[in-house]
Amino acid sequence: MVQVGERSGSYMIEFGSRLRNYREKLKETNKKWTQQYVADQIGVARVTYTAYENGTKMPPFDTVNRIAELFDVTTDYLMGRNEDNSKKAIIEKISEEFPDADLMFNDLANMTAEQLEEVYDFIKFKLHKK
Repeated sequence: MVQVGERSGSYMIEFGSRLRNYREKLKETNKKWTQQYVADQIGVARVTYTAYENGTKMPPFDTVNRIAELFDVTTDYLMGRNEDNSKKAIIEKISEEFPDADLMFNDLANMTAEQLEEVYDFIKFKLHKK
């Protein structure tokens, strides 16, 4: 049986992992996305933000919301919850923002939310590069 403390620990690790991975993905295209930059944007100390990424501290809900807004993702994505809704939201975001993008490949529905975010980021990068 999983204890409540164990479950919350795994959520913190999942949250931290998604947070770090997404920030590092953003940093690949723009070097400003350091831990310090994100911490400044959401109004916390860098060491506090680092603890979020390391999964040793969970931010309060209002901070989770600020992070989601800054990263332009859902709080469900950050928390690793409700992947089906996250996937639908990302597919909608791609089709709304990039209506001319060729979305005829059928694998979108089989991708994880993280893979869909990568597709979105790639389309955004390629279209802005023109």
